[in-house]
Amino acid sequence: MINKFIGVVLIIAGVIIAMWGYDIYDSASSQFSRALSGDTPLEAWAGMVGGVISILIGITRLK
Repeated sequence: MINKFIGVVLIIAGVIIAMWGYDIYDSASSQFSRALSGDTPLEAWAGMVGGVISILIGITRLK
């Protein structure tokens, strides 16, 4: 029972973190930075990858 609760919390947190990372990736300052230098902010990658990892761990907890 507690594993399912932790799984649901991880999935919800993962979705929020991934959305936050994508929001940083799609921001105007990030687009300007990518246009000039081609670099993507580390916070964007960390948010998107961390969110996906959290979602995957949450899914494994639900089983």
